[in-house]
Amino acid sequence: MKLNIKKLAAAAMLTALAVALSAFSIPIGASRCYPVQHMVNILCAVFLGPGYGVGAAFCTSLIRNLMGTGSLLAFPGSMVGALLSGLLYRYFHKLTLAYIGELFGTGILGGLLCYPVASLLMGQEAAVLGFVLPFLMSSLAGTCIAALITGALYKGGALETIRRGLEGGKAL
Repeated sequence: MKLNIKKLAAAAMLTALAVALSAFSIPIGASRCYPVQHMVNILCAVFLGPGYGVGAAFCTSLIRNLMGTGSLLAFPGSMVGALLSGLLYRYFHKLTLAYIGELFGTGILGGLLCYPVASLLMGQEAAVLGFVLPFLMSSLAGTCIAALITGALYKGGALETIRRGLEGGKAL
């Protein structure tokens, strides 16, 4: 992967946004949803691609863990969601598929991958499907926010302008 300084700077800014807003949560039933990471995953998928998206998700999880505001469970969920969302958007150029990639990648696959992380690395007892519903709810909230942002950018014609600018093409 050739390094693009504009994309790297954008990924760093989105990582900073995800870390700074990680305290924002939405209470849903007995759990709390932290939607900002999922919103950032989709924005990275659309604007930067899967590689930078996974890198931003990893850096966000790492920084939050170092600050004591995250857990090891953030790694599989956020990174798988960013990867799947980015790959689906890269190959099909459909916003809906980026949303579905985030929901399935984080909510289902990430939730399932948290089981071995929780049981083997963290020493916690957990049900195999115990993380799927909370991850899915959080991912859904973040996906809705990202859909509002990307939908508005698409309708206004700014989505392609931003993407071209990050690719190195001429932007307005």
